[in-house]
Parts: sequence; structure tokens; C-alpha cells
Amino acid sequence: MKRKNLILILVCVLLIIAPFIVAKNGEFNGADSMAEDLITEINSDYEPWAESLWVPPSGEVESFLFAFQAAAGAGFIGYYVGKKKYDKGNKPVCQK
Repeated sequence: MKRKNLILILVCVLLIIAPFIVAKNGEFNGADSMAEDLITEINSDYEPWAESLWVPPSGEVESFLFAFQAAAGAGFIGYYVGKKKYDKGNKPVCQK
């Protein structure tokens, strides 16, 4: 079991580090900015037909909100999966 966990951790670390090795000088932009650049390249006269309701005051706030959204989603999924497992009569993993 310990060996399996170690292998999984190493695979996760490899997946995190690999993009920085493969694309050493690459730009890691988000999909939104890449789409915006492509639209501008195709049609330079394009004007968006919708505006954001609220624009975060800084990039840090935007990153925080994105990370919070991901953490809340992961927490919800973890709770749901754990609750389903517990409801089936299985012992929770954390209990002794």
C-alpha cells in the first residue's frame, strides 16, 4: 500500500513539473485570453456583446476566487462521495 501511494505521489509531481520542462519558454495563458487573441486575429473589428457584471480589483483577487471555487467544488464532491460510502454501511476511512 505504501509503495502504491508513493508511486501515485510521484506521478502527480511529474504531471505538475512536466509542462515546465516540455515548454521551457512557453506562456501559460488561460483559455479566455487565448480565445480573445484568436478572435482579434480573425476579426479585428469584433466588439463583445456582453460585459462582465463585476471585475475583480486585482489579479490576486481573481486568482483567489478561482482557487476558492475549485476548493469548494472539490469539498462538495468529497463530501458527496464520502456520504454515499458511509450510507452504504461501509466504515469511513478515517475511523479506527
